[in-house]
Amino acid sequence: LGLGVGIATGYATLGRIGFERRYEYAAIGNVVNLAARLSGAAGPGEILLSRRTHAAVEDSVVAEPVENLELKGFSRPVDAVRAIEMLP
Repeated sequence: LGLGVGIATGYATLGRIGFERRYEYAAIGNVVNLAARLSGAAGPGEILLSRRTHAAVEDSVVAEPVENLELKGFSRPVDAVRAIEMLP
């Protein structure tokens, strides 16, 4: 079993989606889609971060660029980074 992780930072809309008797609590928005697509693009044991997420944690993470990812639902290629290790 291989697990790949995608992390994106930004604004999302949270709330109940659906109708009476059939609804779910969910997050929707571009950042949610980006995190899901990064997760799908990540290989086993790999963590892909959006550029914005990397900017928030760059002092704590060693990372390498992953450029021009073609992700479904995004009209242009996405630049991300691959987390290599956490710094103490």
